[in-house]
Amino acid sequence: MKQKPCLFIVIPCYNEEEVLPITAPQFLAELSHLIESGRVSETSRILFVNDGSKDRTWELISEYAKNDEHYIGISQSRNRGHQSTVLAGLMEAKDRCDITISIDCDGQDDISAMDQMVDAYLDGCEIVYGVRSNRESDTWFKRTTAQCFYKLLSGMGVDTVYNHADYRLVSARVLSHFADYKEVNIFLRGMFPLVGFRSTSVYYERHERLAGKSHYPLKKMLGLAIDGITSLSVEPIHMIARIGILISLIGIIGIIWVLVRAFTGHTVTGWASMMCVIFFMGGIIMLSLAIIGEYVGKTYMETKRRPRYIISERTEDSEQN
Repeated sequence: MKQKPCLFIVIPCYNEEEVLPITAPQFLAELSHLIESGRVSETSRILFVNDGSKDRTWELISEYAKNDEHYIGISQSRNRGHQSTVLAGLMEAKDRCDITISIDCDGQDDISAMDQMVDAYLDGCEIVYGVRSNRESDTWFKRTTAQCFYKLLSGMGVDTVYNHADYRLVSARVLSHFADYKEVNIFLRGMFPLVGFRSTSVYYERHERLAGKSHYPLKKMLGLAIDGITSLSVEPIHMIARIGILISLIGIIGIIWVLVRAFTGHTVTGWASMMCVIFFMGGIIMLSLAIIGEYVGKTYMETKRRPRYIISERTEDSEQN
């Protein structure tokens, strides 16, 4: 008889003291259901990853771990962002389990979709992406910006799954290879497709946040988009080259036109047109420098080889003490 896989549910947490008391029992109920149905082993765990929270999030995680062995937690030494926190949990879990499922703490992702994810794994899939079936719960602005976000990534050559965030099942086998990706600038939803292996998608409806406030405002979404593009694609550099060639051709045509006008005795005063050209060229140059600077900055950070996360505490360590 085939051994039941050990599952670790990896949950990043940042200032979640309001929503954690609501969702933590829900995660435990789902894990218990998966164990009772024979899909996963009794050694499966819920791994909370504290991202340097400033509220009582870590205290709550420690309390849950004391009361039930299925809860465990680790805490980063400081706030490092969502992607680094998910990565820390996955790397912590990869040598202790057969499969992981990463999911946010806010209760928006349908927890019951884990059943289908585990079933897909048992059928032979190594990666199972949780994909939103619709965005009816979003505001018009968020829905529009999200669609633009995915289309922009696709247009820039970044291989992502449309409407997939970071709700996914990944096998330990995939994680062992994923650990070889040493980038400091992390964009997980674009990196896992690079690893390969058999994959599929599970569709679900996303709900409203159960409590607390979202930690992903427009500014962070834009930052995530920039990280995704510049970490996984050089298409912006190619665009600059194409724009440069186009403007150079226009410039050559303009020079020929000016010379023809001069030789035929027509003088061009053209102060306004000249200023428009200067402003246009100045804007193109500044934009090009900004894009190139983004890549130079990314390269600078990569060469430092700084750790992508640092674990300062573990609930299991405190229990042993």
